Amino acid sequence: MEQFKIKQDQYWKTIIDTMAEALMVVDSKGLIISVNRSMLRLTGFKETELVGKPCDVLNCDRCFIKKSQSSNRFCALFEKKRLKTRCTMKKKDGRPIYVFKNATVLKNREGKIIGGVETFTDLSEAMARERVISNLRHELSAKDGFQSMIGMSPGMKQVFELIESMATSDAPVIIYGESGTGKELVANAIHNLSDRRKNPFVKVNCAALNESLLESELIGHVKGAFTGAFRTRIG
Repeated sequence: MEQFKIKQDQYWKTIIDTMAEALMVVDSKGLIISVNRSMLRLTGFKETELVGKPCDVLNCDRCFIKKSQSSNRFCALFEKKRLKTRCTMKKKDGRPIYVFKNATVLKNREGKIIGGVETFTDLSEAMARERVISNLRHELSAKDGFQSMIGMSPGMKQVFELIESMATSDAPVIIYGESGTGKELVANAIHNLSDRRKNPFVKVNCAALNESLLESELIGHVKGAFTGAFRTRIG
């Protein structure tokens, strides 16, 4: 039986060490009692440099150690019972690591909390891609953007010129286009470039109004023009 248990423990150790996600187990005081190989690769620490140390050695910005009434250290995870969040840790050399942390408490058969298990998914590559995409968007906006619209074709340049022309006029403007072509962006651009840009830009969902209400909203009405018109309204 004892030999079977040893073999079983070896299987579990092998399974844990082949996990792609970094894994760490802490006791009820927040001391690290076990880590897998992925955790060592992620942080750059050796196993002997982590096991037996408080979990705040990793400097996770979403985790902290507290003092209990009995002056024993314990991980704040044990108050929340479960934690799923993005966080930043530090490697052994001080460089930041961006990870997704999934932590939960461990309980014995009596329901008493005896520790916690935490897994960490490396988000460094994803964060790097997000920064690249953000920078590209910023460059596109700076170089080719016109009032939140991007386009370099002759047709789009003509639209931009027309918007600038309409912005200087006090005449009503009707914007035509298929759904999703950016009519609201054009309306915003005309407003932002006009002398009225300091005034509110009021959006009205015409599809939600019937014909008479739409006419009243856009054109206005005088007092007594129809039932319920108790006062003159400017469109």
